[in-house]
Amino acid sequence: QAQLVESGGGVVQPGGSLRLSCAGTGHHLDYVAVAWFRQAPGKEREAVSCINREDPTTWYRWTVKGRFTISRDSAKNTVYLQMTNLKPEDTAVYFCAAHDGRLYTYQWEDYERYDWRGQGTQVTVSS
Repeated sequence: QAQLVESGGGVVQPGGSLRLSCAGTGHHLDYVAVAWFRQAPGKEREAVSCINREDPTTWYRWTVKGRFTISRDSAKNTVYLQMTNLKPEDTAVYFCAAHDGRLYTYQWEDYERYDWRGQGTQVTVSS
């Protein structure tokens, strides 16, 4: 059974940085598309970023582009989300999800396309 486990969340001041990790077990993350989603209290879930299966294609939500970077470490079977210049509006539970296959630009933000999801890690940006 494939599983995803997130870590790296915490409390950080505005302008600070965090690196989230999404570790995979039961399935190698090189062969799936992996995305990060987030959900803040009282708000809808939103797609943050995605790295495609077996190629370096990445996508970002426009509000995080230039601040967040998604990457994959094949040896550690882990996908990272490096977040810099964090803002209070980035506060949310962040969770990763994997799709067994490749995605296209018009698909990556569709939460229902993902086959496995982690439990999430809290990110709080506050002074």
